[in-house]
Amino acid sequence: MRLDGGMSSERVRVEADGAIGRITLDAPERLNAVDPDMCAAVVEALEAFDADPAVRVIALGGTGRGFCSGAPLSAEGAQMGVLDAGADVVRALLATRTPVVALVHGVAAGIGVPMALACDHVLASDAASFVLAFARIGLMPDGGATALVAASVGRARAMRLALTGEKLDAATAAEWGLVAECVPAAEFADRAAALLGAYATGATLAFAETKAAINAATLDVEAALAVEAGGQTRLAATEDHREGTAAFVAKRPAEFRGR
Repeated sequence: MRLDGGMSSERVRVEADGAIGRITLDAPERLNAVDPDMCAAVVEALEAFDADPAVRVIALGGTGRGFCSGAPLSAEGAQMGVLDAGADVVRALLATRTPVVALVHGVAAGIGVPMALACDHVLASDAASFVLAFARIGLMPDGGATALVAASVGRARAMRLALTGEKLDAATAAEWGLVAECVPAAEFADRAAALLGAYATGATLAFAETKAAINAATLDVEAALAVEAGGQTRLAATEDHREGTAAFVAKRPAEFRGR
């Protein structure tokens, strides 16, 4: 992967824009649903930018109408294929000393939610939405979502989002504290530029120490990832998951039977 403003992987664009490192998910035909190769490319880019003293802030975004819609469920077993790879992205986001800003202009669903929340500042357009839709296909949230969402909005709201799979609009997400801020879509690009500029000229050493301290005080993502991996592995073998996935692909209601 080249980080000199040129090419990156097929579905992840990586560009060094002065002091800003830009990582852009580029699979708009599937709302930037990620596969293991895309996740690996994101991790590689994060680590390279974090090691580059010229990069003072990292932006994570997506092309087209979505930020990241999870895993491409039209592929059999896609969700489980992303389980470990998505966890690695979240670990890398939390580990960077360089501040990372999530630019969420559209839907964030599935692993897209913890990918956004693991960033240090989530800027959302009022056209964005957040969906933990795992239960709709007989699975549970993963990617550290059980820790990241609860740390942001509290247990009751985390349970509500995870168990109902409802879509949360960006304005409500900001009101609840799930994201840092929500701006009108027409103002999103300008606000993103101003925010990235402020981080790029800020006290990066102080940012790094502050980020590490707040994450240590509020998150135990490794414990959450371990619980999620066990639960997700068990759920992936159930009839409910097979039915949920088939129903999703066929665009029909699922008939869950608890087995």
